Amino acid sequence: MKATNFRWYILVLISLMYLICYMDRSNIAVAQLEIAKQLGLSKAQMGIALAAFTWAYAIAQVPMGWLGDRFGARKVLTWVMVCVGLSPIMTGASMGFNSLFGARVGLGLSEAGAFPVASRGMQIWFAKSERGRIQGITHLFSRLAVVVTPILSITIMVALGWRAIFYIFGLFGIVWAIAFYFIYRDNPEDHKSVNRAELAKIRGLNEDGSLKTVSQQRQQVPWKLILHSKNMWYIALGYCCFFFGTNFYLTWYPTYLREYRHMSLKSLGLLGTLPLIAGMLGDVVGGSLSDLIYKKTRNSKFARRVVAAPGFLLAAAFVIPAARTNSSLVSVLCLAASFFSLELVIGPAWAVPMDVGGQFSGTVTSIMNMAGALAASFTAIIYGSLFGKGLWVAPFIVTAGVMTLGALIWIFLINPEQSVVGAEG
Repeated sequence: MKATNFRWYILVLISLMYLICYMDRSNIAVAQLEIAKQLGLSKAQMGIALAAFTWAYAIAQVPMGWLGDRFGARKVLTWVMVCVGLSPIMTGASMGFNSLFGARVGLGLSEAGAFPVASRGMQIWFAKSERGRIQGITHLFSRLAVVVTPILSITIMVALGWRAIFYIFGLFGIVWAIAFYFIYRDNPEDHKSVNRAELAKIRGLNEDGSLKTVSQQRQQVPWKLILHSKNMWYIALGYCCFFFGTNFYLTWYPTYLREYRHMSLKSLGLLGTLPLIAGMLGDVVGGSLSDLIYKKTRNSKFARRVVAAPGFLLAAAFVIPAARTNSSLVSVLCLAASFFSLELVIGPAWAVPMDVGGQFSGTVTSIMNMAGALAASFTAIIYGSLFGKGLWVAPFIVTAGVMTLGALIWIFLINPEQSVVGAEG
């Protein structure tokens, strides 16, 4: 019997969720100057408003990850994305700093559950040997959002004003939530479009040819084991370094090109997208390469580390000339090389919580993502404060140091084969 391969349709559906979430969190970067002018905000205030998303996003990570493990991805992601759809509408209706800050907090709280719960949902639908690739593909869609969002946002802003960007984008999340509720099931065994041959690919077979099963019993989260696991905190610290580096492209990157590199909106929509396209390629290459090495060696420690650590080191090496060159073209090309290298990390980084978290991978992923979001909030503040003082190179030096630290953490500390929940992942 030929396998149905319906899990790949599920991957497309979840990837679209990543696209929508990143469109909603990054569209403010394009309209940043117009928002600040109309609402009378300084660069420091905009930095705080941008950081508000990541603060709220970080705070709600663990509760939302727990909810996903407790109630399943279908219910939780449906409600998450309804709220994600409503939050941009609040941003469009902002009348000053306080309302803008509140809208960004609302978006952060809403999106907090999206990726940890999706990781738990995908863990159930995909084999271990596919985890790096699927995480790379979903995050490719998140980077695709950063590529297409400026084009869409600028088009909407020119025609209808900056507020219309958020009203229109807000509808996408609500439509997705409806589609997800009717298509997705918490277990592939419960979906009529999945046959036994595909289940064999997902679950594997016992020696007697019967399908391996997974426990359907809801168990209490082993908080003590997770929070006392050194490996858990090494994983979280490594992701702090990654998220700190990537958040520049979601917050200050368009402003950096417009104000310091003096690029027009047209140039920003063309040349400015090169690093983001390079990052998309890095997502797929890093996740696929890690899975390929795992299939060859069956050594997940080596397969995850050998991709992530060099990615960090190359990203740090390229970001320095990107900041110091006088050429806008050279700067963009170096940023492209840096972002490609950094995005090699994303597949291994998100596969590891699935490997070591077992049935609590939503909670484990949420702890990792919470730490990363907290670190990312400092990106917006540090870049905003230093840019506001006319220091356009210093933030990149800080970023290079952080990414070098990330490489060392992956080389010496993170163990992708060591469970953080006291059971096999």
